[in-house]
Amino acid sequence: ESLLPRIGELLREALTLQAAYREAAGAFSAITSRIVTMGGVSLDRRRAAEARITRDHSASQLKQIIESIQESGCLVKDLETGLVDFPTLYRGQEVYLCWKLGEPEIGYWHGTDEGFAGRKPIDEAFLREHRGDGAQ
Repeated sequence: ESLLPRIGELLREALTLQAAYREAAGAFSAITSRIVTMGGVSLDRRRAAEARITRDHSASQLKQIIESIQESGCLVKDLETGLVDFPTLYRGQEVYLCWKLGEPEIGYWHGTDEGFAGRKPIDEAFLREHRGDGAQ
């Protein structure tokens, strides 16, 4: 469970980067649209370059964070909500332990084909028959 604080920290950083990316991409798009619409209007090259650099840097950092989370064995299911799954075995079948940013611990699981809507609480029966790393 010591993995959760680190995953939470990475997800919060990813959300901040995602917001920065969207803002910079919007600014860059507005600049290019204005050029196209106005037909060769004078361009604030510094502003355009800063927006492009911020957009590209944010995208690169965001990709690295997602890869870092996935290298730890977790699957980022929904960045917007901070939803992460952890593959594990239950009754000989692969299932996912399911955690959402803000939850104090991993308290749910679901089948690989069920998704968030199919979350079930981790109960005593699950704990008894769980056979994977990271058992709660």
